[in-house]
Amino acid sequence: MLYKTRGIVFRFTKYGETSIIVNIFTEQFGLQSYIVNGVRSKSAKGKIALYQPLTLLNLVVYHKENANIMRIKEVQCAYPYLSLTSDVKKSSQAMFLNEMLNKSVKEQSHAQELFDFLFEALVTLDKQETDYENSHLIFLLKLSRFLGFEPQLIEEVLQGRLADVKEEGLLTELLKADFEDHLIMTAMNRRNLLDLLLRFYATHIDNLGEIKSVQVLREVLN
Repeated sequence: MLYKTRGIVFRFTKYGETSIIVNIFTEQFGLQSYIVNGVRSKSAKGKIALYQPLTLLNLVVYHKENANIMRIKEVQCAYPYLSLTSDVKKSSQAMFLNEMLNKSVKEQSHAQELFDFLFEALVTLDKQETDYENSHLIFLLKLSRFLGFEPQLIEEVLQGRLADVKEEGLLTELLKADFEDHLIMTAMNRRNLLDLLLRFYATHIDNLGEIKSVQVLREVLN
């Protein structure tokens, strides 16, 4: 059957000479895989741009329960980014967030709620002109609620590890923060808090492994 749904591209892999298999987190069905034929051919006229990571889409898709790979009938960009792909600080955050989503979002439960959060978070980051250097930290804490391990107290994040008084205070603020909030912290504070949050995630997500985009993120936000 055909369904209309919005979607967020998580990743794609090349398939054959001109096709791709794209993983999209959809509003209706959660994380799904679709085969898109001919999108890498010379005659495709840049359609591959629609399947770049974190692209926000309006879709008409074929959906069948328990099918592993499905097809897309219609696709268009739901929101063209203004700065997320061109601002180096935002694009490095987006690359990191995309890697974290690919490693942590596996299930299809609560698809609507998680989709709404992701869509709004990405649009907010794209539109922000100031105070977005800490967005990835706030994002991780907010995402944890949908993954089932949202911390209520900083001790749950610290897990017995030591942090200085300043960073404990910042962590307390981050637990309550929204993306637009102005939090004053140094590059070192930001680096240490990210390390704490990644260790926190690693205790809750099996095989989280190395986050390759972290080094780029640290250098850009230093």
